[in-house]
Amino acid sequence: MENHDLLRDLLLVLSASIVVVLALHRLRLPTIAGLLVAGAAIGPSGLGWIEQTRAVAELAEVGVVLLLFSIGLEFSLASLRRIARMVAVGGALQVSFTLAATYAVALAFGRSHEHALFFGFLAALSSTAIVLRGLAERREVEAPHGRLIVGVLLFQDLCVVPMMLVTPMLAAGEAKLGAVALALGKALAVMAGTIVLARFVVPPVFRAVARTQRRDVFLLAVVLVCASIAWATAQVGLSLALGAFLAGVVLADSEFSHQALSDVLPLRDLFTSLFFVSVGTLLDLELLAREPLLVFGLAALLLLGKFALAALAAVLMRLPLRVALLSGAALAQVGEFSFVLADLGGDLGLLSEAERALFLGASVLTMLVTPGLLRLGPHLAAGAAALQRVDRLLGVRDDDVLHAPTSRGGHVVVLGYGVGGALLARALRAAQIESVIVDLDLERVRSGRAAGESIGYGDATSAEILEHVGVARSSRVAVMLNDPQAAHRAIRAVRSLAPNTPIYARAHDLVERERLLAAGATHVAAQEVEASLQVLEELLRDLRTEPVELQAALAAARAEVERR
Repeated sequence: MENHDLLRDLLLVLSASIVVVLALHRLRLPTIAGLLVAGAAIGPSGLGWIEQTRAVAELAEVGVVLLLFSIGLEFSLASLRRIARMVAVGGALQVSFTLAATYAVALAFGRSHEHALFFGFLAALSSTAIVLRGLAERREVEAPHGRLIVGVLLFQDLCVVPMMLVTPMLAAGEAKLGAVALALGKALAVMAGTIVLARFVVPPVFRAVARTQRRDVFLLAVVLVCASIAWATAQVGLSLALGAFLAGVVLADSEFSHQALSDVLPLRDLFTSLFFVSVGTLLDLELLAREPLLVFGLAALLLLGKFALAALAAVLMRLPLRVALLSGAALAQVGEFSFVLADLGGDLGLLSEAERALFLGASVLTMLVTPGLLRLGPHLAAGAAALQRVDRLLGVRDDDVLHAPTSRGGHVVVLGYGVGGALLARALRAAQIESVIVDLDLERVRSGRAAGESIGYGDATSAEILEHVGVARSSRVAVMLNDPQAAHRAIRAVRSLAPNTPIYARAHDLVERERLLAAGATHVAAQEVEASLQVLEELLRDLRTEPVELQAALAAARAEVERR
């Protein structure tokens, strides 16, 4: 029976994935790379254990939907407004640069204008699923480069609609701008409808569901919202992934977002794993063995070209070189929606079978190396600290950087003006303790200045910026950055300039805490530990524990953590 065949394929996929991921874990390679390798190993051109069946492909697509839904849950409408410039400007620059460069190269190789433009479509898109999962695992979605990357990916997803419409016109040799305009109008209408749902429809429905106090009913309602909005966007020609993201945004502004995210995470992790394995099965190992130079050469050309063009787009937005390099590394691969376009182009005669196989092979290779690029990106960015003159030459800094505040000494330097940094700054101001704040988000800098803070725009990992705010003369330094890699580099930079200054920092977990302590931090608070201690304190207080016993229990718990 077909169901039994599907179950067999799932068992093979899960078994191979666990074996390969565990093996690569010993080499400290990321999970996504292991899943892609597992797919290539058991796919049609590998051991041939499974075919790329329609059922497995559809389950993999569910994984992409759930991944984008969970990312959307972490974005409110206010968050989207903050990255509107990243979407409109960053996305437009990246896509147009990639289109233009690919078009020019294809024309140089003698291809027609229609074929050249179609090749540009294929190269312009990046993998939403792989990049966002990598950013989520590294907790960098809210970092400055994370917001730019998310904005560009959203713009790319919006571009899928006109690209799908224009492709048949390219094959026919004619273009109908009216059809493209109509599709974009539908896209805007769906987004407007999403805002209406977020404000007026979804909250009362979920309040009614919450009153039942049934977790299974709540999960059904969450999945219903996700699936219905994703389906609605698909009906007007938009991608399922974009619809799922919008569904997450609908819930993000409500009081139910945290529970929804908690319920969806296990399903998301399972189905996205299937997606990465299914992508791995597309790799034609026979073609790779037969034409290794051609496949690897095309993959390298795509990676280097997209890296450079995405970084250039960030530089033209006057963003620091570190953000540009991290964005380029994250957006250098080819996206999963390019596979859909390649299938359509193959059916219409824009791609030959050999060209399609070559493109798929090179594209999967770019996806395979993406987890490594995400890890390598911070090291590239750290090396870019020596290129501060390039930043000034290109004018990537705002005037707020050049007029960053300085101090005579004895002040507290606060690196990062997110929620934690803002709370700390207000407390220091209330205590009449002088502070100087540095943040890489221009909107935060302006809001901080409006609130009366002494704050400047700049990269907290830059030795030049740290010197400018007098870190060597400061009495304390507080590192409140959302980006774990940036926090690590900032601490090392501070320690190189101020060997004896106490550095206070926060970490998400105990592993990160040890890394920051090893980098030179004096005191590091792990969020998972502090949250657990707060729960313990509230519980003991609720149980009417004597104050002396309560403090003793908290001290014992903290001492146990310190011994680890």
